Amino acid sequence: MPTPRVEIIGVEGIPIVKKEDNLPQLILDALEKQGIELLDGDILVVCQSVVSRAEGRVRKLADVKPSVAAEALAEQINKDPRLVELVLSEAKYVLRATKEALITRTRLGWICANSGVDLSNVDGGESASLLPIDPDKSARVIRDYVAEKTGKRVAVVITDTFGRPHREGQVNVAIGVAGMKPIWDRRGEKDLFGYTLRVKQIAVADEIAAAAELVMGNSSEGIPVAIVRGYRYIPDDEASSSTLKRPLKRELFI
Repeated sequence: MPTPRVEIIGVEGIPIVKKEDNLPQLILDALEKQGIELLDGDILVVCQSVVSRAEGRVRKLADVKPSVAAEALAEQINKDPRLVELVLSEAKYVLRATKEALITRTRLGWICANSGVDLSNVDGGESASLLPIDPDKSARVIRDYVAEKTGKRVAVVITDTFGRPHREGQVNVAIGVAGMKPIWDRRGEKDLFGYTLRVKQIAVADEIAAAAELVMGNSSEGIPVAIVRGYRYIPDDEASSSTLKRPLKRELFI
């Protein structure tokens, strides 16, 4: 049996993505220039910022008119009221408001800082990117396009950077998934000593996202896409990132 091995390949040469650009084709063009051929079973990891730009999910702060609620909250936490307005527009509700961040549950169901609204890697702070409307759909579009053009069956993971309860630093996580089960459910298996696993569910989509970030870095480094090769994921044509969202009734940290 071959030694288990996973390879991460950065996709370089993708230009600054603009609204209505054909992102899947830009990825394929960059792969061709690098002389990289996709293989069946590869995982394409794509950072959220390029997906949002391609889908027109960028707002100029000058065009944002803050609501009364945004003005009041912005004064309380000393933030730009236009940014606060965007955060509130993307939130189901606010969990905590501090001078560091607004912690919200987004309309997509994620709990994160500032509803995923980000000023970095857009245009120098004059605009903000919002999360894609439907990251799972965005992932499926990329996967289907790649399959049509190359004949290869790949999985796609769209990522964003989240903080974590009780731990410093941020890490890439999956917010959109296509073609693979996001969680490897190992409950019921036996460990090395015969003990039956009862709670073992591995968030493999998040682990793939985090691993890819080691090569991609921040999108300012010009590598917004990576290929993860060699990991044998569980294929799933109906995959959704929703399985990674913990229901409120089981939430431990809010």
